[in-house]
Amino acid sequence: MNRSQWQDHRWHLIHTQAQSPVLHMALDDVMLDDVANGVRPPTLRIWEWAGPAVVMGRFQSLRNEVDAQAAQDHGIEVVRRISGGGAMFIEPGNTITYSIVAPVSLVAGMTFEQAYEFMDQWVIQALAGLGIKAWYQPLNDITSEAGKIAGAAQARRRGAVLHHVTMAYDIDAAKMLQVLRVGREKLSDKGTASAAKRVDPLRSQTGLPRAQVIKHMIETFRQRHGGLVADTLGADELARAQTLARERFATPEWTALLP
Repeated sequence: MNRSQWQDHRWHLIHTQAQSPVLHMALDDVMLDDVANGVRPPTLRIWEWAGPAVVMGRFQSLRNEVDAQAAQDHGIEVVRRISGGGAMFIEPGNTITYSIVAPVSLVAGMTFEQAYEFMDQWVIQALAGLGIKAWYQPLNDITSEAGKIAGAAQARRRGAVLHHVTMAYDIDAAKMLQVLRVGREKLSDKGTASAAKRVDPLRSQTGLPRAQVIKHMIETFRQRHGGLVADTLGADELARAQTLARERFATPEWTALLP
């Protein structure tokens, strides 16, 4: 397969109202299918979260990653995505999450490590424009001298690739440590202050409102990759995602797929 370039595609932008965590999982699944089937153009989707969540990777163990009681006590929904990678701690207003769904020709011939770096170059440029010297940290992180900024995950299906990233705009490190077991084990001997350093939010590094950071990111993508067409979720697309959210992503069977 010949590799395509960003500018070879007519990119669409979706940035709509806040959605539930399970619906976000389903939207990525539906949009990956639709790009693979040629019924949706390559798309950048900026997420807005309707509630707090822990988003587990496809191959993670629920009990190993999440303190279920702590999540319940804090009203945090636990969901599982279709891509691999580690668990993400999400709070609306404290997180910037985006998906890129594209033909797999964009990363043809690349290893996963090369594809991660390639798909995140525009964000590193955007961060540089905000005064942050950031870089790709294998396998799937974006980091700076102050600490980790973001984590990425990917999935590929029938000729399409899904690349999604969660960035820390702000973070409640104490709550994160209560809910995520792995983070707690890594940091418990160093305390909450160390957790804040390991994941250093964009708010402290830029001093800018979240909406302004997102606006700058979108503009960087537009300039670097040849434009963005404003788009919305189609009624059929949304309906299929809602059905998939209800029948798969909201079920205990899927969430505890790996107990």
